[in-house]
Amino acid sequence: MPFACHFRGWGHFAVAQQTPAPTSSATAAPKRQLQALRITEPIKLDGELNEAMWQQATVATDFIQQRPNPGVPEKQKTEVRILYDDANLYIGAIMHDISPDSILREMTQRDQFGNTDLFSIFLDTYNDKLNGYNFTVTTSGVQLDARYSPASGEDWNWNAVWDAQTSQRGTDWIAEMRIPYSAIRFSKAPEQLWGLNFARQRKRDNAQFFWNEVKPEVDGFVNQWGELRGIQNVEPPLRLSLTPYVSAYVNHNPLNADGTRRTTTSFNGGADLKWGINESFTLDATLVPDFGQVQSDNQVLNLSPFEVQFNENRQFFTEGTELFNKGNLFYSRRVGATPIGFYNVAAGENEKIVRNPTETRLLNATKVSGRTSKGLGVGLFNALSNDVYATVRNTETGEEREVQTQPFSNYNIAVLDQSLKNNSYVSLINTNVTRWGKTYDANVTGGFFASLTRRTRMPLMAASCIRGGAAPPSAPMTK
Repeated sequence: MPFACHFRGWGHFAVAQQTPAPTSSATAAPKRQLQALRITEPIKLDGELNEAMWQQATVATDFIQQRPNPGVPEKQKTEVRILYDDANLYIGAIMHDISPDSILREMTQRDQFGNTDLFSIFLDTYNDKLNGYNFTVTTSGVQLDARYSPASGEDWNWNAVWDAQTSQRGTDWIAEMRIPYSAIRFSKAPEQLWGLNFARQRKRDNAQFFWNEVKPEVDGFVNQWGELRGIQNVEPPLRLSLTPYVSAYVNHNPLNADGTRRTTTSFNGGADLKWGINESFTLDATLVPDFGQVQSDNQVLNLSPFEVQFNENRQFFTEGTELFNKGNLFYSRRVGATPIGFYNVAAGENEKIVRNPTETRLLNATKVSGRTSKGLGVGLFNALSNDVYATVRNTETGEEREVQTQPFSNYNIAVLDQSLKNNSYVSLINTNVTRWGKTYDANVTGGFFASLTRRTRMPLMAASCIRGGAAPPSAPMTK
């Protein structure tokens, strides 16, 4: 069997990135601190903040403008308070303004900003100054959420289950948020110390303000947040969900050739599982997934020798994948992609191709990811795809034969990512594809070191191997 190897070297907040290039000599602003207040009575989420507990909590105010004029104190004050109980974190924010007409509102889809004012809270629940969460609500009550990591930057594909209500009172607008602990990951420490920041956008002025100043000339975003203290004796909840599904499809093609069915039906069933193994690690699994409801790709005429890389729209491959994107070695669209032999199916004399699947059906996919209290991120991914066959029919005898276009395949990724001091990290990633039969396998290993403070990225190594012959331009999982 031929064998070939080659070696090669190798936060932003969504509306706040039109900033000058950072410099390594800049100094971050001092870290502000906010004390959370424990409550024993329930909070009614109505956007009013009329419970007495809100008045007892410490106030975060005096926001600093980040754009368009960095460092300018806000003139229209913002007041934010944080409460907590055994199950939830509560955030109450009052955004003062000069008149009701100054508060812009627009109803949009989830995770869409639009032409509207908004309020955000940012949480770094392990206080590692690298990874964090963003929960945002607009004046119209539209929710936006994202995760931050060195690998994927700002990931808006991540979605959590949380609640928010807004209201307008005179020249103020109010945001009240409830974030369950099940939506985030944090340690079992008796007293939590989280990174914290708030942001407010006044769309009328295109102005953005942060509670803990975010300087454009300082490299990094999560490392410029303040601190949240006072959360004590809370337990990370059990995170377990099982979502079974059943789907049915009816396809009708009146242009099918004679002798083939114009109407076909199919039935599918499977399940999605999410399990929080502990406070740090989560397992996600999907059994016989059905991605029939996922947004389809635009048709592209590719006249180059290179494959077209489409955006990933399948939720399983977009949520919690920041570790697997280290080094850009993993291209998820090759998992369950067009069979490698799709274009090689040929009909002989008196034959025609009656069936040639354009997608590889996944049997299951599983990923485990998380980060320890020592800052070690661990990610494991595995997926299995079934055999795929095209069907060729003899037009004279009606006999059919099957042509294999994709053998049973296994896709695997393993990642280790250690956070270091000064916002640096070192990573090692291995991606592997193993196919049954005589077609090719692939393996790529890469390692690198990155220092966010000095804006350097040092390649350690990267090696890729192809077994079973030269790989076509769409070699699985590796770029």
